[in-house]
Amino acid sequence: MSEIEQGAQQGADGLPPEGLDWRDGVIPVSRRFDDPYFSLHDGLAETRHVFLAGNGLPERLQDGFRIAELGFGTGLNLLALQLAWAGTGRPGTLRFTSFEAYPMVADDIARALAHFPQAEAVAGPFLSAWASGARRFDLPGIEVEVIIGDARDTLPRWAGMADAWFLDGFSPAKNPELWSPAIMAEVGRHTAPGGTFATYTAAGHVRRALTDAGFQVERRPGHGRKRHMTAGEKTAGRT
Repeated sequence: MSEIEQGAQQGADGLPPEGLDWRDGVIPVSRRFDDPYFSLHDGLAETRHVFLAGNGLPERLQDGFRIAELGFGTGLNLLALQLAWAGTGRPGTLRFTSFEAYPMVADDIARALAHFPQAEAVAGPFLSAWASGARRFDLPGIEVEVIIGDARDTLPRWAGMADAWFLDGFSPAKNPELWSPAIMAEVGRHTAPGGTFATYTAAGHVRRALTDAGFQVERRPGHGRKRHMTAGEKTAGRT
């Protein structure tokens, strides 16, 4: 099977995502969105800077803590969270829910994760579950659910709540549907009091939509060559 055939999946709109290109042989780039799945400048470091530190993690992690994500991609954020949680030595189980419209196949995910030895070292159970077709599975200390489909449909129907959000879809310029005011309002609606979000983008319309969704939003230093990122906390009394 060719790389394009391996990368092609049935998308939420009934169309294939038109496969993957591989930059420098290791970085998957979506042909549908013409956007890489992770930073060209050490995606694991970006995950730790933006999504973990941006949400005050791992310090806030405790038994029962709930993380939600827009854009599962290669699962790199999940594995970074697994490493961070294990590093705390605390007992208990986290709950991780991700929304993904165009899931990658396991072979492509494994190829991408090979670029990150720390993540690859713990990726075996995740890759085995994913290759089997499981979208609900357990990793050490984490209960995982990946909800497949267009988040415009699946997120409003989700009954869960999050204490922290990883907003990691393709860039707002390439995938505006995932950053619409309606989606950001759903993020706010599914955030617990005192909950947080973090994202690599500092686009003004995204910040305004998140403010309208009930978050106190701030622009912070970004990772690598990105000057800024955005993070915020759910304002008391806003629903």
